[in-house]
Formats: sequence, structure tokens, C-alpha cells
Amino acid sequence: MKTFTLVLITILSATAAQAWQGRITDVGTNVGATVVKIAVPEFLPAAADAKTLALTDIFNKVLWDDLDFSGGVSLVGRSLYPLGKFSAPEDIKLEAWTTPAVDAQFLAFGSARVASGKISVEARLWDLKSPQNREAIAKRYGNEDSEDGARQIAHLFADDILELIGGGVKGISQTKIAYVGERTVGVKELYVMDYDGNGAGAMTAYKSQIMSPSWSPAGDKIAFSSFRRGSSDIDILGRVDRRPYTFDRAGGTTMTPSWAPDGSKIAFATSRDGSYTQIYVADWNGKNMRRLTVSKSVDTSPVWNPRTGREIAFISGRGGSPEIYIMDAEGTNVRRLIEEGGHMDEPAWSPDAQRIAFAWQRSRIANFDIYIYDFATGKYTQITHDAANNERPTWAPDGRHLAFESTRMGSSQIFSMLLDGTKVRQLTNTGKNTAPAWSGYIKP
Repeated sequence: MKTFTLVLITILSATAAQAWQGRITDVGTNVGATVVKIAVPEFLPAAADAKTLALTDIFNKVLWDDLDFSGGVSLVGRSLYPLGKFSAPEDIKLEAWTTPAVDAQFLAFGSARVASGKISVEARLWDLKSPQNREAIAKRYGNEDSEDGARQIAHLFADDILELIGGGVKGISQTKIAYVGERTVGVKELYVMDYDGNGAGAMTAYKSQIMSPSWSPAGDKIAFSSFRRGSSDIDILGRVDRRPYTFDRAGGTTMTPSWAPDGSKIAFATSRDGSYTQIYVADWNGKNMRRLTVSKSVDTSPVWNPRTGREIAFISGRGGSPEIYIMDAEGTNVRRLIEEGGHMDEPAWSPDAQRIAFAWQRSRIANFDIYIYDFATGKYTQITHDAANNERPTWAPDGRHLAFESTRMGSSQIFSMLLDGTKVRQLTNTGKNTAPAWSGYIKP
């Protein structure tokens, strides 16, 4: 499916953009800080036929959900809006949207039309506080006249809004989440879905066991471990064409691949040289394999510092229980992150490398929960508080969101949430679903 966007008007000078960003205070990845207030009245259908009405409804819902979940804007409740229809500039009376009851800083509005197999949406974003640069965005977005087409153009408009006024952090509505899905007992395949749980589809049909997917930095490949050849080895597939790429077999049990931030190497755990898995690194095709850790315990789950590529966090039992350690990318300068015991697992470095999310079953606690360690303060924060296991955190590329697996609904399912643990969404429902891996920003 090919999305097209015809630009009608786009008023976005560098000066205006700086002015908008200047009015946003302390947003960034600081979820819960003061954010920009935006009103989003429902876009109106240009005709009353069933298809136009249905696709316009889908567009409206997805746009609202994308903005609401973003953590970068605050939506003004529609119960506070003035009465009327708001599809064209002449419908807008500025004073009705800037009264103390509404007090919106921005207004998104427009209309949708379906014709000749296409849905097109004329969408505008007005800056209500800047008479000189009022029309921040004015575009016509188009796609095929299907549910997916309506969803995609809502994602595009939401991301355009967030990139402009969301504190300098891009929207994530066009990102993907890879995960392991079990539809038949004992058979685990690789799946990929949209960031909001829609569009899920299987990438493999191995009828075997898949574990620990990991995205390449460009989002064009997914590495994972599988048992399709009998023992656990690393496989790599192209995201779009599912093309297999060769990764030289290490021998032994090989698992938990992790791409270096420049895409040139993969770190992983393998038992090729003994009873316990140790951390190795190789070129992304498995060549030039080098051992990084030498311990008399299980070392696993490596993950690179995404900013520098010069450090690797991993899990090791060398201290008596599985805990998080960090080492230089050459295997030197090994140090423990938190010295409090318990069972830690699945470290995940934030995109800005300032935090590590991880699962932790603390001493004398029955379940795993998600925690975040902050390097600046040397402190950790518990994010999930649920009478179930919450594991395998993975960061969205905006640094504001996490996905994770949880048994809170009985079976293992995948959820997402804001960094402060709010706005929890269940993304999967069918079968059992585990091991989410959030992509970076994917180029169309």
C-alpha cells in the first residue's frame, strides 16, 4: 500500500517553528510535565454514504488515540467544545476556542472524502495563540479507501502534529512492534504489529520455537533465535520481503541477539565453549565472532548503549543471582548496576542512553515488575504494580513509551504504557504473546 500526501498549504518557517517550540516547557521525555493543549473536533465526512461515514469514524478515532497516547500533548475534552461543525476555516471562531473553559493552544480540524477508490482528508492545525503564524499545518492526506488507509493517514497527521508541537520528539504512530506469538501450544512464531496493536501478522511459519526478536537500527531486518534446526541459533529476516539472511552458526545454544547502534554487529549469548552461555559479538552476518565474557555462570541478554555503542549491559549470575552488569564493548570494565539481589532480567537501554528498563523479581517478592534505573541519579523507579508478572520491557524510539509482556489478564499478552506507568494499553489478545521488541523510526 502506498500513501500519498498532497500539500495544499504548509506555513512552517524556521522562525515560526522555533516560536512554537519555545512555548513548550520541559516536555522532552519528561512525561507528566506541562504540555501543549490541543482541541481536536471530529473531522466531518463530505458525504453521507456508509463507506465515507465508516472511514471518517476510523480516522477520527485513530487520530484521537494517537495524540492521547503520545505523552506530548494534552487533549481538551470534547464536552468543553463550542457547538457547531468545524471542517473549514470559515467555521472557526477563535474566541470560542480560547475562552477559559477551552483554553486550547492549537486546533486540529478538517474533513474527509471518499471517491474513486481513495480516501482523502483535508487537515489543518491552527496555532490559536499566534495570529501572525496561525496556520501551522494545512495538508491533504490520501490513501486507499480501506480501514488501513484511513488509519495510516490519521497516523501521518498525528505524527506531523507531534513533530511540530510535541516538544521536539517525533510521533511513534508509524513504528512497529515485533513479538513472539503462540497460537498452537508449543509453537511460537515471529509476529509484527503496528505500534497500537493493529495490523498483526506472522513473519515465520517454522512450526518451531522463536525467541527474543531484535530490530536492526534501520528497521529493515529482525534478528531472533529459533529452534528450527534442532538447537537454538540466530536467524535474520527482512521486515518487508521476509528475505532470510545468513548468520553463521555459533554452535551450542545461541540466543538473545542485539544489534549494535550502527547495524554492523550483533551481540548475543552462546554456550559454544562450555556449559554456560557467555556474551559474544560478531559482524551482523555472524562472521568474526569474539567472546566478551568469561564467567562461571550464565551470561545472557546483551544490549548495546544506543548512543555510543561503546558499552553493553547484560544479565549475569556471577554474583549469586541474575543481575544487571555493564561492560565496555570490548568486554572490559565489568561492573554491577544495582547491588540489591533478587532476580533481574531483560535490560533495555533507553534511546537517549540515560536509563535502563528491566524486569525484577525482588527478594521475597512473588512476581516480576518493570523498573527503570536512571544513570543521572543512580536511583530506580518501579513502573508496574500488579499482582502478575510484568517482564521484557522495550522502549519506543521517542523515549516516552514502553511495551512489555504481562500475565495480568491470565495468559501472557503484550501491553504498552507511558514512561510513568500511565495510559496502559493491551495490544494483543489472541493466544499467548511475549517478548515484544519496539522498532526505531522506520522509513516508508
